[in-house]
Formats: sequence, C-alpha cells, structure tokens
Amino acid sequence: MDREKIFIHIKEKYKIEPDYPWKDDNAVLRHPENRKWFAVVLKVGRDKLGLPGEGLMDVINIKSEPVLISSLRTRQGFHPAYHMNKDQWISIRLDDTVPKDQIENLIDLSYQMTMPKRKRKK
Repeated sequence: MDREKIFIHIKEKYKIEPDYPWKDDNAVLRHPENRKWFAVVLKVGRDKLGLPGEGLMDVINIKSEPVLISSLRTRQGFHPAYHMNKDQWISIRLDDTVPKDQIENLIDLSYQMTMPKRKRKK
C-alpha cells in the first residue's frame, strides 16, 4: 500500500484530507474536531529504520496500544515509531511488506484512539 492509496482510503472512510504542515512531502492526518493526529505519512531514511542501503522510504506512523505495538515490532514491516513516542506509536513501511487490510485496520484503530472522548465508541 502506498501513500496515495492511504490518502484515498482515509478520504473515502473519514472525509479527511492530508495536511502538509512542513515544506516537504510529509503529511499529517488529523481529526477535524480536536486536530489530534491519528496518522503521519513520512519519507524516512532507511538507516533510521535500521534497514540496509541508502535512500528514503515511505512509512506511516499510527497510534496503537502498547501491547499490540510490542507484538507488531516482532514482525516484518513494522518498526519503532520514527520521531514519535515509541510506546504509543509504530512505523509501518509502505513497501507492500504489510498487507493493505492490516494497515487499514491499524489506521482505523488509531483513528478511534485519538478521536474526541465524547465520540469514542465504548
């Protein structure tokens, strides 16, 4: 799954467009009500993810439960969150290592976890 497919999924499901707060291609996806981030799509150096080789690759940072994050980090395609709290956020490589449906489910979980408290599903 690439960044454009992620943006399409989020626009179709949540009616949210990416926000570009910096002067680059890094995008933030936020709740309109509270402006909290539920996902960040970044270009990150392979070395920052502990991968061999040079160059940049796309990742998505999403929020999740610490226990789930701990489990996911043992799997291919998942890394400690780049430039975020590593206990509550995880980076997912956008190089087709992780299946599309799994990425979408994790985005949905992050969306639920960061939405305004009055709107969260119990």
